[in-house]
Amino acid sequence: MPNINEKKLDKLIGDMVSKNHTPEKILIGYKAYGELMKDRKFFEEVVGSAMEPSKRKYKKIKIRITQDDYQLEVKCLT
Repeated sequence: MPNINEKKLDKLIGDMVSKNHTPEKILIGYKAYGELMKDRKFFEEVVGSAMEPSKRKYKKIKIRITQDDYQLEVKCLT
């Protein structure tokens, strides 16, 4: 099982921002999402972002849950 946590996600987002890219959405595998939801800070921000699970966000970036187990990727506007 890969080591997936909020710090790793924050680093991915920070890398994109430092390259002057605008993050559009976060692709998270369903097992990785489960791991991230164990992190209290991530959980509170995501659950508090919207009433519908399909519209949840992290740091104002849309979250898309994928069927890949541990995918963790940040897609940017081109």
